[in-house]
Amino acid sequence: MKLRLIVFVSALVFIAACSSGPENKANAAIAADNFDTTALLSYNAKNADKRIDEYMQKLHKTRGFNGNVLVAKKGKIIYENAIGWADYLHRDSLKINSEFELASITKTMTGTAVLMLMERGKLKLDQDVREFFPNFPYEGVTIRLLLTHRSGMMNYVYFVDDIYRKEKRDQKKGLTNMQAMDMIAQYKPPRYNKPDVSFHYNNSNFMVLGAIIEKVTGMPYAQFLKENLFKPAKMMHTHVYSKANYDKIPVDVVGHDRGNWRYSVVQNFLDGPVGDKGVYSTVKDLYLFDRALRAGLLLKKATLDSAYTPRNNWLRGHFNYGYGWRIFESPGQKVVYHTGWWHGFRHIYLRDLKNDITIVLLSNLANGSLLQLDDLFKMTGMPVVRKGAYSGNGDASED
Repeated sequence: MKLRLIVFVSALVFIAACSSGPENKANAAIAADNFDTTALLSYNAKNADKRIDEYMQKLHKTRGFNGNVLVAKKGKIIYENAIGWADYLHRDSLKINSEFELASITKTMTGTAVLMLMERGKLKLDQDVREFFPNFPYEGVTIRLLLTHRSGMMNYVYFVDDIYRKEKRDQKKGLTNMQAMDMIAQYKPPRYNKPDVSFHYNNSNFMVLGAIIEKVTGMPYAQFLKENLFKPAKMMHTHVYSKANYDKIPVDVVGHDRGNWRYSVVQNFLDGPVGDKGVYSTVKDLYLFDRALRAGLLLKKATLDSAYTPRNNWLRGHFNYGYGWRIFESPGQKVVYHTGWWHGFRHIYLRDLKNDITIVLLSNLANGSLLQLDDLFKMTGMPVVRKGAYSGNGDASED
């Protein structure tokens, strides 16, 4: 009897030990090794969902969609395709593993990284930015407010652009996050609002979070994400690229603006800061990100639940924002997603939490082709996620 008790207690001690400290990291590494991407990414074009293919071809021909698409249900890819040009000027075709600038979809990964650091005890969500950057000019801005776009900050993109033009600075060399933070401290641009008064989506929030990640970890944002997110999730075609480190971003997909092939976008100093943008990835790697999150490979379930919890007032009864995720809810349904729009790229990344459906649409021709995807949602079984879906005005999230 005593021997059984000893064994039972020993087992409890072992379980407790595995829940924290170096052992927990070792267990996480084992879980990452057992993350079977081969099965997840297996796909035979002969078995492609014909309805989705017909829809995507029509979207390409009639609405000008140019990009890559992946649709998966319950852990299985049912459709993927690369449609159109990667670089129209050189007539380079897209490939399924072509890497796109994710624009604001990057925010989902920055939010994940911040929550990782929280779980590891490296920061707390209610810590003030001034604890990391004492010369930060705004009081009362916490990490939680940055994650939820409730900081009241101005949008650094417009502020920095104005300074660069007025002072005739070199627009080819990328700005770093730390340089952006220094500019905010020096010029003290007016805020839009006081902290925690209202939701105001803007890139400053996640650029500052990118700077905090670098300050807390002592490593570049790119390195931290590579080691702690991309590698465990086996996202082998995902990178962080900044114009502060590269004269030319080393990818083949060129962004085209104004819905016109004539307007290819040349990257500049605003492609330097990361966290709000700066991650380059593929439709398949975004699917792996979805599966890694669902498998608990990156964050604990309770932490994920908190990320998917609405943190603002409801917009039209269905739309909200959590920690780096947009949220759509209707009775018995929940979709977390994010859009992206930057320098000729326009995307939408949706994860139906209840029905286990993932839709990824990455486009390098910024036009209106992604504004009304109702038929695609309906044929996959995902709720219709569009801000105008219930009022009929066709409005959509553009950030």
